[in-house]
Amino acid sequence: MEDRCDVVVVGAGLLGLAAARALARRGREVTVLEQAEVGHEGCGSKGSCRIFRVGYGDAWWVGVAVRARAPWAELEDECGRRLLQPTPHLTFGPELDAVRQAMDSAGAPYQFLPAAEAAARFPEVSIGGPALLEPGSCVISADAALHALAAAVPDIRAGTAATGIADDGRQVTVRTTAGPVTASTAVVCAGPWTGGLLAAAGITVPSAATMEQVGYVAPAAEPGPAMPIVICHGAGELYGLPVPGSSLYKIGFHHSGPPADPGRQEQGPDPGLTERLRGLVRRYLPGFGPDLARTERCVYDNSPDEDFIVDRVGRVVIGSGTSGHGFKFGPLLGEWLADLADGGDTDPLARRFSLGRLGAGAH
Repeated sequence: MEDRCDVVVVGAGLLGLAAARALARRGREVTVLEQAEVGHEGCGSKGSCRIFRVGYGDAWWVGVAVRARAPWAELEDECGRRLLQPTPHLTFGPELDAVRQAMDSAGAPYQFLPAAEAAARFPEVSIGGPALLEPGSCVISADAALHALAAAVPDIRAGTAATGIADDGRQVTVRTTAGPVTASTAVVCAGPWTGGLLAAAGITVPSAATMEQVGYVAPAAEPGPAMPIVICHGAGELYGLPVPGSSLYKIGFHHSGPPADPGRQEQGPDPGLTERLRGLVRRYLPGFGPDLARTERCVYDNSPDEDFIVDRVGRVVIGSGTSGHGFKFGPLLGEWLADLADGGDTDPLARRFSLGRLGAGAH
């Protein structure tokens, strides 16, 4: 018996689930193929929490982040729970002025805090300089968000890995470990596996996986302080955020991990990265540590320019290259991918994410 649906989605991470939900809401029959399970250890969407913020050093990105907030509110209404917890956010570092100018240009709200005022209002974080305070930032409950998206998709096939894709111009057939699935369109959101999967179908998707590491620290005394989100813009981009429902604080460095083979991930702690995280605690978090409560590894799916990839080649739609800053845009990107799968025009903003900018696509 032929296994057929309207749209087959490869990958049940953030982008795949967001696209599948958007398509299901439009009345499309969607099947999602997932090699393991939702939120599995090797996926880039796993973990407790992510940051929602609009502070970027580019006004274009600020505008897209502002647009991304409403789709999260729709998902919260749909699932009946809060997924984004409003949390004060301090932006600081050598590129602070670029972020300030970008937010001014985009008309995004913020408050400038001179060094003395930042230290007085947020003594639990020792940033040693001025900061921008964003009023609209949030901590995303990442694991809850994944499961809220998954709950809106009737057909998710866990433990079913895609092994190849063929587009004959009339339909797409995805070969899997459980047999072929045929559809009018395929949406491939397989994270760092995307490039390898599509290469055999004649589609080039440039990407490079890295294996990042974050740490979790506990306050030296209970109860711990109410912590803000912090992001340093500039060399050695560090970040921190409170973990929802916990006294732990999550810390990390953006793009600090080594190159990785997504199929052979090292989930154990990296001694060098661990020491860097300990140094972060000593420098910026005087009321925490000094030891890490635990560490966590996470694979990044990096595009060459850190912009995302949202495009369509033939009957194959591609969503990838989130480059460590895509989670906040998840539901919005899902709508853009669904637009492409429906064969219509997507949002003009999405054109920035075409494969053509990278000299890639069909070959």
